[in-house]
Amino acid sequence: MTALEPISLVMTSVGTEQQAVEISEELIGRHLATCVNIVPCLRSIYRWKGKICEDTEYLLLIKTPAALFDDVSAAIRELHSYELPEIMALPAEKAEAAFHRWVLEMVAEPDSDDKPT
Repeated sequence: MTALEPISLVMTSVGTEQQAVEISEELIGRHLATCVNIVPCLRSIYRWKGKICEDTEYLLLIKTPAALFDDVSAAIRELHSYELPEIMALPAEKAEAAFHRWVLEMVAEPDSDDKPT
């Protein structure tokens, strides 16, 4: 059995639902991601420029081949309104084989709209 190219889960957070949808659609449209989940109503508490801040945000969970991280990161920075957007990748150490193949195939086949089986 041939090993599949690694995939990862890239995360970023945004301040509005509109920006969450815009970034998600752009990543899918540019074939940089197979799927993006938008998780609403996160409460973020963080330190920024010497102050403790608190905001409500939307979390984007982006499924993509690990090799596309730099391109995904560049696209997020291009589209993001934050001065310093959170962009992190977690490797998918294990994934169901058919789903793993789907993640890889959907960025490689621009005309395919197949869903995992």
